[in-house]
Amino acid sequence: MWLAIGAGVLLSTGVQARIPRSSAVVAEFKRLNPCPVNAARRGPCPGHQVDHIVPLCAGGADHVENLQWLTVQQHSDKTRFDVLLCRKAGKLSIEKEFTYDQ
Repeated sequence: MWLAIGAGVLLSTGVQARIPRSSAVVAEFKRLNPCPVNAARRGPCPGHQVDHIVPLCAGGADHVENLQWLTVQQHSDKTRFDVLLCRKAGKLSIEKEFTYDQ
């Protein structure tokens, strides 16, 4: 799998199959956590993207509690780190190191 990191930059994740993501989970996240720029609960959020706090490739859940808003630049930087982390860890779960407010 290849990830588009920035203008013309691709990184290989080394993942053989795409990890399924739920569009319903993202929609629920946006409903509960409106866009920090325009307070939209649906559609685009200018300059921001939804990110998995604990990457899916590292055992993170595809749940609302594991999502956050990041700026496009923050998301790009974090994705680079996540890809390297997942490649190095070889699918080792790091979810236990994170806690969520529930």
